[in-house]
Amino acid sequence: MARRARSRASAARRRPRARRNRLSARWPAARGARVDPNRQHGARVVRLTAARRRAAVRGRGPRAIETSLPATLDFHLSACVACARAGGRVLMEHWGKRGTYAIQEKGRNDFVTNVDRRAEEAIVRLIRGRFPDHAVIAEESPPSGGSSGYRWYIDPLDGTTNFIHGYPLFSVSVALADPQGMRAAVVFDPLRNEMFTATRAGGAFLNGEPIRVSPAEKLSEALLVTGFPFRSLHRLDPYLATFRSFILGASGIRRDGSAALDLAYVACGRYEGFWEMALSSWDVAAGGLIVREAGGVVTDFQGRDDYLASGDIVAANPNIHPAMLRVVREPQVRG
Repeated sequence: MARRARSRASAARRRPRARRNRLSARWPAARGARVDPNRQHGARVVRLTAARRRAAVRGRGPRAIETSLPATLDFHLSACVACARAGGRVLMEHWGKRGTYAIQEKGRNDFVTNVDRRAEEAIVRLIRGRFPDHAVIAEESPPSGGSSGYRWYIDPLDGTTNFIHGYPLFSVSVALADPQGMRAAVVFDPLRNEMFTATRAGGAFLNGEPIRVSPAEKLSEALLVTGFPFRSLHRLDPYLATFRSFILGASGIRRDGSAALDLAYVACGRYEGFWEMALSSWDVAAGGLIVREAGGVVTDFQGRDDYLASGDIVAANPNIHPAMLRVVREPQVRG
């Protein structure tokens, strides 16, 4: 009898603990976990069940590679993430300290600081240490060749003017292409600690959670984002014609000053579409892949896959892209 009483007492002590464990498993906040920041910033995060996560890790299921956990990310993507964080650390060391770094004007309304250069040096140093035979195409240094067929596209500070003025929208953009096309990409916002990532045929993610473009069906429902063609003011008239058309046809337009972040925001559904003229390859290489892997469409103004070379880009969800393409084509014909 005494033995049975002790057993019942022992079981009673264990039951509340088991119940607490079940609650902790269901509700991360119960065990002190940080609230997921993706929801707070309006991203369209695709939640995965535990079973689907386990299947993804084991490589089972038709879309296993697209739902893999961060620990199984592609080796080259891991290198992109390391590069972006290295650049981001340099930016944050100087953020809000305008008087402590030199500013130069490369062209009209086009600035560079020694912060850009230091961030780029940190990124290139990592690439050279790990991949000495890869080519590097970076904003603040001349292209360097490589024999492997791999090419890195680096923008160490996309949004330099914002950074100089203390406007809190800028990013680090890192992408790697192989002979088949863009392979891995990262856009990193160091202020918000938001890491947008993608690998070819591997899906798009924000801080490890899968993301998708907005499901909006009509241009009239779309919030668009753009950038002004400050490097190509001879194209200002056709640009203003598209701007006018989108003001009349869309639900709103924003201008943030970082093309890489604009594309990342299209990928996670914060914007429905993005268009801009006369960009450089390092501005759009990473963001273009992230949008595509999030289910979006990315082309030049003629609907071709030539936006890296032309610098003209339209990125949107599949419903909005055809309507945007019609608008941006028309001024080009008249111009």
